[in-house]
Amino acid sequence: MQVLRPPEKLTVSEWADRFRVLDTTSAEPGQWSTDRTPYLRGIMDSFTDPRVEEIIFLKPTQVGGTECLNNMFAYAVAQDPSPVLIVYPIDTLAKFTSENRLQPMMLLSPVLSSRFQPTRSKDLELQFDGMYAVIAGANSPASLSSRPIRFLFMDEVDKYPKNAGKEADPRALARERTKTFPFNRKIMQTSTPTTRTGPIWQAWEGAELKLQYYVPCPHCGQYQTLTFKDRIRFDKSLDYEQIRATAYYECIHCQGAIRDSHKPAMLRAGEWRAPDGSTARKRKTGFWLNALYSPWVRFGDAAVEFLTSKRAGPENLMNFINSWLAEPWDNTTVKLNSSKVLDKASGYEEGVVPDRTILLTGGVDVQKDRMYYTIRAWSEGMTSHNIRHGVVETWTQIEDVMNISYCARDGTEYFVNLCAIDSGYNADETYDFCVKNAEWAVAIKGSNTPLPSKYRLTKIDREERGLFGVSLYMVDGGYFKDFIFGRLGRKEDESGGWFVYENCDEDYAEQVTAEEKVTEKHGRREIEVWRPKTSHADNHYLDCEVYAAFAADCLGIRYMRYEPLKQEGETKTKKLGGGGGKQSWL
Repeated sequence: MQVLRPPEKLTVSEWADRFRVLDTTSAEPGQWSTDRTPYLRGIMDSFTDPRVEEIIFLKPTQVGGTECLNNMFAYAVAQDPSPVLIVYPIDTLAKFTSENRLQPMMLLSPVLSSRFQPTRSKDLELQFDGMYAVIAGANSPASLSSRPIRFLFMDEVDKYPKNAGKEADPRALARERTKTFPFNRKIMQTSTPTTRTGPIWQAWEGAELKLQYYVPCPHCGQYQTLTFKDRIRFDKSLDYEQIRATAYYECIHCQGAIRDSHKPAMLRAGEWRAPDGSTARKRKTGFWLNALYSPWVRFGDAAVEFLTSKRAGPENLMNFINSWLAEPWDNTTVKLNSSKVLDKASGYEEGVVPDRTILLTGGVDVQKDRMYYTIRAWSEGMTSHNIRHGVVETWTQIEDVMNISYCARDGTEYFVNLCAIDSGYNADETYDFCVKNAEWAVAIKGSNTPLPSKYRLTKIDREERGLFGVSLYMVDGGYFKDFIFGRLGRKEDESGGWFVYENCDEDYAEQVTAEEKVTEKHGRREIEVWRPKTSHADNHYLDCEVYAAFAADCLGIRYMRYEPLKQEGETKTKKLGGGGGKQSWL
């Protein structure tokens, strides 16, 4: 009957508190206690939550992340035996971890040692009663294939090679092994982040639920997350040892001083929740934590590490951002926020054309169920003002927006001279529309790679739709983004500024600044490219402004000079005629 008795129903944290024993290589050897690192409880217990299939742990160093993974593995051995694959960055690290961490963990716990079969095991393949565990390096494709597994653990995924030998992404190869367990598999990946394009940050961005650890202030009781920026208080005039001893955390609600001695009670009372307050686990659940939560790190330690890293240079500062704050390193050349755009209000209301305007251009970004547009006024020195932007649903609405007149304060009427429309999403409809409205509309397509020139005109045929010789401009988006962001930095009294109308909306400003220019390595070369700040950032208005800037450049705005119209007793109208670059005044 004892043999047939099922294991007692426990969570991972409950099991670890009873049966896990830490060896002498740990900071605190002996019986495991989750109360020492209470934030790990929610992460570990997600392993036994039937709603969760994938766990993403975005972590710094010194918070117990590796032991969290080890506890899940040990739980599987003792409570739910099934094939396991644990992947480390390289095979030598996998072998070292197996010899010095995993096998000693099995031998120290009677519950685990009774199931472990050391005589039948190898360093990279451990045998247990009813299951096996493969310990693999991400650089070894053979160890990532051919075995069906139910539990997949991936440690420090940002340090994985991009390819496993001549095979594909090692994470993808490892995931393939879980296909035979579609309903009860568990995938856990954890890592310190590197950049926004790194695997762990992309996984975090793709999580269906993003949880952070909220702790109560010991003074006001209000819950908050611990963040380094503007919250760690210290006197810069002190030496490092004095800063370690005196630095404190300032509550965001009551501005009370939170000391290191308050941290244990705060951690025990903490809870995992999303910024919107939701806590219910989902299929793909992410957890984010920084080093300020660690019971082994003082607030002063973080302050000193920041000061020394900042003074030592970018590489050391990158280590602080990654390994202490668990944030991606932004090697940015150009980075602006929405407030920079809103600060560029011109004094003109929406729809009003600024004085001394020469011409208007438009840009349209076509999406699946809507179209974003912008209309920009241009004057000498390529000074420009956004006079209108918005979202419509039909081509007819785009036609209406681009063909109505826009008036200056003196009554002069202006019309959109050229509108550039993105053909990337719905090319055929865009070509049809531009052919029918060739006087003022032209189709464009953004290039993902730099072009020899700012833009290039090509001719395409759509025989099935009866369209021949359709003009299509290939546009270097990076060039025009540089143009926009460069002019955003100009002062009001400088020629060539880039402005918006008064009371411009926040969504527009957020989208215009949704990208940043970063330095990336391509082979042995470092190149600067524009990338979204986050994987899901909307940048439609930025694209619209790129298209409007291209249209103005295509019409030759940089060579034009303002000449006021002197027509008495008539309506004053300015329109530069001829879509596709023809220039004439009417």
